[in-house]
Amino acid sequence: MEEELKIFIQVWVSAIISVTYCYYLPPKIKTSILRLLSVLPVCALFLALPMFFSTVHFSFTIAFFLSGLAVPKLILFALEKGPLFPLPPNLLHFICFACFPIKFQINPNPGNPNHFPKWVFALKVFIFGALLLQVYDYKQFLPPNFLMGLYALHIYLELEISLTLIKFLVSITLGCDLEPQFNEPYLATSLYDFWGHRWNLMVSKILWLAVYLPIRKWRAKSSEWDRFLAIFATFLVSGVAHEILYFYLTLEKPTWEVTWFFVLHGFCMAAEVAVKRKTKLVQRWQVNPAVSRLLTVGFVFVTGVWLFSPQPIRHGLMERFINEDLFLIDFFNRKLFILLGLFTSIG
Repeated sequence: MEEELKIFIQVWVSAIISVTYCYYLPPKIKTSILRLLSVLPVCALFLALPMFFSTVHFSFTIAFFLSGLAVPKLILFALEKGPLFPLPPNLLHFICFACFPIKFQINPNPGNPNHFPKWVFALKVFIFGALLLQVYDYKQFLPPNFLMGLYALHIYLELEISLTLIKFLVSITLGCDLEPQFNEPYLATSLYDFWGHRWNLMVSKILWLAVYLPIRKWRAKSSEWDRFLAIFATFLVSGVAHEILYFYLTLEKPTWEVTWFFVLHGFCMAAEVAVKRKTKLVQRWQVNPAVSRLLTVGFVFVTGVWLFSPQPIRHGLMERFINEDLFLIDFFNRKLFILLGLFTSIG
């Protein structure tokens, strides 16, 4: 772990140097193609960096932050699009917005009904801790599908807790309000609501800019077929990106189950949007929000257990995630006891 931590630090130093180069040189190049060529070496480096790790947390962090998000951000930046264009006011802002899944929050409104109190986050931390320290001790007695559901909950909670803490620290560093990465996805009333407005919002924004919009606007007068194709292509790209992520974590040949998960959701969401736009009956008939939430989350859960969860479980990824989480908890507990001991001896 100590050796991995050293590599992790070195990787981030190289990433900061690379992004600093992107801040100063490409904006001085007038032609889009030449700007794109100037950032491609950095993109190639970022795509290779996750291969340097054996621990899943370090590999996942680099794959998600740099390979999955920084690469498309830099490509869009070279084309004068995306969250890095126009150029942020200073280098620190550019580095943070390139390397982290964050975005400026315009006109933050604490009275917004989607703005949840702090105790909701505390409850999520408590549930995550209970999973790690209590529930998993009895996993051999749990039904397989129920256990896969717990693993899905684990992934969601760890992602949201980690990204919320990062957002909090970066927000303090930059002195600005940042948008949340998740917007209570368990309250989604449709697939469009789930994927478009609640789940992993920075990724959704990047896919919208890099895949959906170019296909949607490839001709002057777009049709409903263009909309369907754009939604479907966006989910297909997301599926392939997740296969690459799993390759970084397992170094195993893709099975394409995860891609089929996103293909299925892309088809269903495109059909949902088309039906809502074309059918007057659906527009008039309002389903009870509790029912629509149950149907939406139920569909995501069932299809996730069927197509998304088997691959990480088959390769032991969840066991590795859990063991590393427990190791980190034990590590910080030991450090805390050492600090308490030092304060006690000084007192």
